[in-house]
Amino acid sequence: MPRRPRPRRPFLFAAPQREERPFLLDALRQETVGGALLLAAAVIALVWANSPWHDTYERARHFSVGPLTLEGWAADGLLTIFFYVAGLELKRELVTGSLRHLSRALVPLVAAVAGMVVPALLYVGLVLGMGDVEATVGWAVPMATDIAFALAVLAVAGSALPPALRAFLLTLAVVDDLGAITVIAVFFTESLDLAALALAVVLLGGYAVLQHRRVRTPLVYVPLALAVWWLTYQSGIHATVAGVAMGLLTRVRPDPEEKSSPAERLEHRLRPLSAGVAVPVFALAAAGVPVTASALGAMSTDAAALGVIVGLVVGKCVGVFGGAWLTARLTHADLSPDLTWRDIVAVGILSGIGFTVCLLISDLAFGDEPARLARIKAAVLLASLIAALAAAALLRFRQRTSQAADTSSSSGDAPAG
Repeated sequence: MPRRPRPRRPFLFAAPQREERPFLLDALRQETVGGALLLAAAVIALVWANSPWHDTYERARHFSVGPLTLEGWAADGLLTIFFYVAGLELKRELVTGSLRHLSRALVPLVAAVAGMVVPALLYVGLVLGMGDVEATVGWAVPMATDIAFALAVLAVAGSALPPALRAFLLTLAVVDDLGAITVIAVFFTESLDLAALALAVVLLGGYAVLQHRRVRTPLVYVPLALAVWWLTYQSGIHATVAGVAMGLLTRVRPDPEEKSSPAERLEHRLRPLSAGVAVPVFALAAAGVPVTASALGAMSTDAAALGVIVGLVVGKCVGVFGGAWLTARLTHADLSPDLTWRDIVAVGILSGIGFTVCLLISDLAFGDEPARLARIKAAVLLASLIAALAAAALLRFRQRTSQAADTSSSSGDAPAG
């Protein structure tokens, strides 16, 4: 009797089975998982760049595939998906979410703007005070907040805190990302191809018309999106702007016969790709900087690196808290009743996690100075780590005191036995 063939076992890695895919995709939609992948990619990049095989890391980053290097595909290509999802999220907040009513949105809106302006001012003041005028080109580096990382820290450290805290941070981070992408488009465009830009705008108009006419087939949208992305890149504007623009043009209100809107469906499908591939791969390509005693010593005397650290760790917190407090004092707007001003301090510190977009702006500002760029990236990583640890500690303390107060209140209300 012939023996039955033994089932083949996968060698090391295998594609997830059909029944496992929904679980995997749902996991990638969680902030904690996305943040963990981002952190893991950054650690791998740092270890690789500081290992005896650091030259292979540099060769891999600069290996050309078609018109771009692998690092270029990560920054200009994959990161566009991240910004497209951010654009979808912003559009949803503007139309159906917390930004729909100005009275509710005013406090986090002003806090976000102040949280961008104050770090930039602190950075410029510090580098000018140290006499490094050329370093002012990096004024925008400490402006941005990393949505994925900040929400992941909040999800881990403050899981039992009020939902209003997450809504405040989300509003803050989404407006912050819009500001950052606007800065990239306006201030980091060296040359402009008006013909390519005009054609990209025309195609974006066509995308809006297709959305209005309820066209749903990807056979139209995928080539259109690729064309908009390529024309934006060719125009001289950073290609990630195309992602935000298309996200903002996507329909977010479902029709009566629809279970969900196109924005909801696309965000549901693309968030795993953004959190599980786009952002970690970008971190892998961008976060590999030499961390040696001499490099850290050089960072401590580099005006731009110090400006980034001060801007992210101090400027973000001061700007967010100050903007929110002044808005509440000078207007009729107010905080959600579920929040305290101590929560806003925690969110301000948390917004100092500038990882992804700060690294992107660092490349744009200091790309022609490799040695200084390495110091700036190290400063971004150090400042983000300090902000994450400080915010996590404050959120944990807030959570413990809230739980203790709830327990005390419940004990006090209990009838005597």
